[in-house]
Amino acid sequence: VSLVINYDLPTNRENYIHRIGRGGRFGRKGVAINFITEDEKRSLRDIEQLYNTQIEEMPINVADLI
Repeated sequence: VSLVINYDLPTNRENYIHRIGRGGRFGRKGVAINFITEDEKRSLRDIEQLYNTQIEEMPINVADLI
């Protein structure tokens, strides 16, 4: 799987990693896109802190990432 799209965030952080872990396996490029509401921004920041990573806003040239 080269692209994972989350139309809603999972209810817990472990499920988020399980979902996006489907992309980019076996040395291949993988991209995860999250559609979030204003209310979900805090949950996404919590995921970033827990896994010590940064989830960036989707750039305009998203087609170049896939």
